[in-house]
Amino acid sequence: MKTYQYYAACPKGLEGLLLEELISLNVESPRETIGGVHFSGDLITAYRCCLWSRLANKILLPLANIEFTSDQELYDAVLDIPWEDHLAEEGSFKIDFIGTNDIIRNSQFGAVRIKDGIVDRFRQRTNTRPSVQKDSPDLLFNARLVKAGTIRNRSHKDSVNISIDLSGQSLHRRGYRTKQGMAPLKENIAAAILLRAQWPAVAQQENCALIDPMCGSATILVEGMMMAADIAPGLSRRQWGFSRWLLFDAADWQPLVDDAIERKEKGLQTLQEKGIECRGYDEDWQVLRAAESNIALAGLHDFIRVSHKGVDDLKQPSHTKIATGLIICNPPYGERLGEEQELLPVYRQLGAALGSEFMGWKAAVFTANIRLAKNMGIRARKKYKFFNGTLPTELLCFDINEKSIVKQSTLDKEDSRQLHHNGLDDNDQPAKTFESLTSGAQMVCNRLKKNQKSLRKWLAKNEISCYRLYDADMPEYSAAIDCYGDNIHVQEYKAPKTIDEKSAQYRFDELLSAIPIALGVSEENIFVKQRQRNKGKQQYERLAHEDNRAKIAVQEGQATLLIDLWSYLDSGLFLDHRPVRQMITQMVTNKRFLNLFCYTATATVHAALAGAESSVSIDMSNTYLDWAEENFSANHMNSNRHELVQKDCIKWLEECREGFDVILLDPPSFSNSKRMDDVLDIQRDHAAMIHRCMELLNHGGTLIFSNNLRSFSLDKDIVNTYCVDNITEQTLDLDFQRNRRIHQCYLIRA
Repeated sequence: MKTYQYYAACPKGLEGLLLEELISLNVESPRETIGGVHFSGDLITAYRCCLWSRLANKILLPLANIEFTSDQELYDAVLDIPWEDHLAEEGSFKIDFIGTNDIIRNSQFGAVRIKDGIVDRFRQRTNTRPSVQKDSPDLLFNARLVKAGTIRNRSHKDSVNISIDLSGQSLHRRGYRTKQGMAPLKENIAAAILLRAQWPAVAQQENCALIDPMCGSATILVEGMMMAADIAPGLSRRQWGFSRWLLFDAADWQPLVDDAIERKEKGLQTLQEKGIECRGYDEDWQVLRAAESNIALAGLHDFIRVSHKGVDDLKQPSHTKIATGLIICNPPYGERLGEEQELLPVYRQLGAALGSEFMGWKAAVFTANIRLAKNMGIRARKKYKFFNGTLPTELLCFDINEKSIVKQSTLDKEDSRQLHHNGLDDNDQPAKTFESLTSGAQMVCNRLKKNQKSLRKWLAKNEISCYRLYDADMPEYSAAIDCYGDNIHVQEYKAPKTIDEKSAQYRFDELLSAIPIALGVSEENIFVKQRQRNKGKQQYERLAHEDNRAKIAVQEGQATLLIDLWSYLDSGLFLDHRPVRQMITQMVTNKRFLNLFCYTATATVHAALAGAESSVSIDMSNTYLDWAEENFSANHMNSNRHELVQKDCIKWLEECREGFDVILLDPPSFSNSKRMDDVLDIQRDHAAMIHRCMELLNHGGTLIFSNNLRSFSLDKDIVNTYCVDNITEQTLDLDFQRNRRIHQCYLIRA
C-alpha cells in the first residue's frame, strides 16, 4: 500500500509519551516535535493510530503546503488541488482554519478563501458543488497558517498547511463520557498520568487495585480499566474523519475493529479472572451519578465501583486481600473548587491516609498547587510537568514506604508556618499584625496592597505569575520587590553615601516586616538581596550564605523557566523583558535566531517554542549556560537545532560567518570579566556591535537592541545608517511603567 506522511497532535507535555505509543503501534519514521509527532505509514497504520491512540488529539493527513503573498494566490493554489479524489461532489465539508497574518486577518476569512477554491473546482468540472456543514461533515479539513519570512537568504512566503483530519472529533472524546462534574480532566490527559504513574505495570500484578479517592466523573478509573482490559480507546466511537472519505476502504478498517473487539473480550475475561479492585470515592452525590453513567457507557460497570466517601474516611478495602495498588487522584487546586486555605485539610488527610493505610502501594497526585501537595507529608519519587488545558500542572508520583514519609518534626514545622499564615503563633497567640507594625512599615504595607490591587486584573487577564510589585515607589524605602508565584524576591538598592547606614538599614527592616502582612506569605518565602554593581567574575558567583536548593519552575506563556531566588543576585529571569520575549515569539517562526549575551537563554526558549528553525545563544558564563541548558531540557528543546556557545560575544561576532533572521543584542552596561581581553562599555562600544550584527542579518531581518544604561544615547551614525524604531514604551508592561528607565529597546533594520 502507498505510504503517507502524517502528523499526530497532542497536548503540550505529552509528546514523549505519544512518541513511545506510536512506536508501539508500528508507525514508520516517528519524529517528535512541539505539540505532536510526525510519522509515516500506509492507511491501515493511520486507522490503527486513530483507533488505539490514548494520547493524541488528532491524526492529520497533509494534502498540500501552499505558499502565498495574497489571498488570490492562496485561492488559486487551492483550486489546483484534486479535491474530487477525496470528497464527493454532493458531499459536505468543513474548514478548521488556524492562524492569521497581514493577508489573512482573521481565521474565518482564511476558511472562506479555501472553501471558495474547493467549491469552484467542483463547479468548473461538474457544475455542482459540495456544501459546507458545521456539524458532522463528510470531511474535515485542517488548515494551519505558518508564518515564514527570509531564511538563509532564501526568500520564503507565508504558507498554509492543509490536511485531512482523519480523526473527526478530537480523539480524547472516547464516547463514554456524556456527563461530568466541575473542572473535568480530558481523557487523554487521564491516560497520560496513568502511564506516568506506572499503572500498566501495577495492573500486571496479582491482587492489585486502582483507587481514586476524589474520582469526580470517573475519567481516571475508566481510562485505567480500559488499559488493564486492553480496550481500544476509540472502539465506542461511531464516526471518524475518514468514514466518508473517498479513499476509505472498509475492508482495511473492519479487521482492525474485529481485532479490537476480540482483544476487548479477552481483556475483560482477564480482568474477571484477576479480580482487579477498582474503586472511586467522592463527596458529591451528583458527580457520582455522572460517574456511574460514564462507567456504564464504557461497559465497565462490573469492574468499577464508586461510592460516597470523603478523603478523611479513606481506607484500604478490607473485603479481600490486596497486595499492592495505585492510589491516584486529581484533587482541587484552589483555583478550581475552593480557596487554597480551605483545601489544606484535604491534602493533609490524603497524605495521612496514604501513610497509614497504603504502605507498599504507589500513589500519584495531579495538581497545579504544589504548595498544597507539600502538606501531604510524603516525598515524591518523581515529578512530571503537564498542562491541564492552559494551566501548568505537575504529576507527583510516590512510593509509599517509611523513607518517603516526612518526619513528624518536619510536619510540626509546617504546622507552625500555617498557624502564622492564619494569624497565630505556635502557642495560638496572635502573630504580628498590621497594627503591630511601625508607622513607616504600615505605609509600605498599604502601598504593596494598593499595587497588588491595581495589577490584579491585568495579571489574571494575561496569566502572569512573575512580576514586579514595587520599585522604590517610596524613595526612602529603596528596593525592588518581585513576585514569583508565592515566592517574594527583594532586591535592596545600594543607599547613597549621603544616607546614614543605620537609617537605611532601619527602613529596609521596616519594608521587610511589611511584606508578610501585605502579601500573606511566610517569611521563609521571602528572599533578600542587596543590589549593587559587581565587577567581572564576581557577578557570576554564588552568594556565600545561601544553600543549595533546587531551582523553581515558573511559567511564562508557553515556556517553563527555572529561577533561583537564593544563590545569585539575579533570579535567572529579567522580568522587564517579558514584552520583548513575547515580541520575539511573533517574529521567529521558521527563522534563524541569534541571542547575544543570552544569560539563561529565556528568550531562546520562547523562540524555540514559537517555531524558530534554529538558534545560537552566546554567553561568556558557563554558570548561565548550564542554567540555559536546564531551561532547554525543561522545554524538551532539540539541542541539535538550538546551540549554546560559551564565548566572548564580541570575539564571536568578529569570527561569525553565519546569517540570521532575528538577532537579540542585550549586553550589560559594563563588564570587565577576566575572560575578556578588554572592558565592555555599552555607550562606547554599542555602535561597533550593532554594525557587525547588521552585517550578519539576512535580507529583511531584524535586530532587537536593548540595554539598561540609564544615561544611554544611541549613536547618530546608527540612526543615519539604518531604519531605527525606538520601541521602549511598547516594551514596558504595566508592572514596570512606574520605572520607565528600566531599559531602552530598539528595532533596527537595514
